[in-house]
Amino acid sequence: MNATVPSSAKLVSGSIPGHLVSQTLPMVIGVAAIMSIGIVDTYFIGQLGSDALAAISFIFPVSVATTSLGVGIMVGINSVVARALGEGDFDRAARRANFGIVFAAACGLLMGVALWLLIDPIFTAMNAPPALMPLIRAYMQPYAAGFPLILVIMGFNGVLRGQGEARRTSTISIAYAAANWVLDPLLITGALGFEGFGMAGAAYATVIGWGIGIAVALWLTRSTALPLNLGLLRHCSLVDPAKAIIKVGLPAAFSNAINPLGLAVLTALVALEGEAAVAGFGAAGRLQSFVIVPLLGLSGAIGAIVGQNWGAGRIDRAREATLYAAGFCIFWGLVVAIAMIAAGESFARLFTDDPQVIAEFALYLEIAAWGYAGFGLLIVGNGIMNAVDKAGFALVQSVARVFLVMLPAALVLQPSLGSSAIYTAELAANLFGALSAIVLVRYIFAQRGPSQGMEAPLR
Repeated sequence: MNATVPSSAKLVSGSIPGHLVSQTLPMVIGVAAIMSIGIVDTYFIGQLGSDALAAISFIFPVSVATTSLGVGIMVGINSVVARALGEGDFDRAARRANFGIVFAAACGLLMGVALWLLIDPIFTAMNAPPALMPLIRAYMQPYAAGFPLILVIMGFNGVLRGQGEARRTSTISIAYAAANWVLDPLLITGALGFEGFGMAGAAYATVIGWGIGIAVALWLTRSTALPLNLGLLRHCSLVDPAKAIIKVGLPAAFSNAINPLGLAVLTALVALEGEAAVAGFGAAGRLQSFVIVPLLGLSGAIGAIVGQNWGAGRIDRAREATLYAAGFCIFWGLVVAIAMIAAGESFARLFTDDPQVIAEFALYLEIAAWGYAGFGLLIVGNGIMNAVDKAGFALVQSVARVFLVMLPAALVLQPSLGSSAIYTAELAANLFGALSAIVLVRYIFAQRGPSQGMEAPLR
């Protein structure tokens, strides 16, 4: 194969800072739209009472964990598509793109069934009070039934991200988030004479939004270099693309799910401190998810940029993108931490007027916010490792962060420090994640060798 890079691999030439901005900004908008769903849900559910707010605090880490498994599949599709395009093998990229969407749908169906069957065991293990279980079931049952839809969206997004089509992925996210914004007040609390469904209404709004997102994804992919064409699957082995996606996607799925799994365990520990602590911790976590959106957007954008350049042999460009991304993580993380700590109680009053919940909300931010920069370095590092087919490294890092740092610190410190020990454990885990990401990414680049230019043969 010659060294001519196909036009579909558009990220292997041009300004690296320019690509980071053009790929990250749409991702930020899309991620912000997705995160806003949690904020809007929390606002309207909070109007149902403190019990409902505590219930959604238990639900949040579980929904994030299950969705994170889907994100891993999306990352796998993104990685194999980006590298195939960078290597100049357009036909292979097309086959893997179409297989990836079908594979994501099948995984979503299996995960949805498992989630439905495990609702009670999961939340019992999280120390959810029996009084909250009816509220939790009311949300989780329709959520589990509709779960395959979000996996289909992630399949499409993986294909689009691999091509560098960040704007289209953003449009899909905005579409289903906007549907949720409109439907939440109607389906949760009721409007125009309609009483609403309470907790279940939040899940209904989310699932309907996912359906709208799929319709938008189908429309947007028609005009891309890799449109949906399931007929390609008749002419290729299904084993090879499955192996390629699973090789990255499975470790990435577990790596993504381990972090919210740790959050679920922390929620269980916070529950021992009372419902006010759970409500404050959960509401602050929702707000925190929103303010770190630029870091999440960057972690989603970095994969296509590094993946295409890695596949094309442009290691110098992949390294440059990595350094710019790391610098932004540190800058944004510190600026946002200062702002969140300064206005913690004011933010808390957006969700509740309970003084105990407000105090817990502010306490969480005072401690955990200093770890935002570290969390950014962690997730961007994971994105880079997944993009270059080193998802196993990211998995080991995530396991160590949660099981060797976060949980032991929380268990050791909680008897003497209470809920503040749990927040300190999260901070320690994010600082560890930053350090380990720096070490692992430097090692991966060193193993690949010196920077290569366009004269390097494509792999």
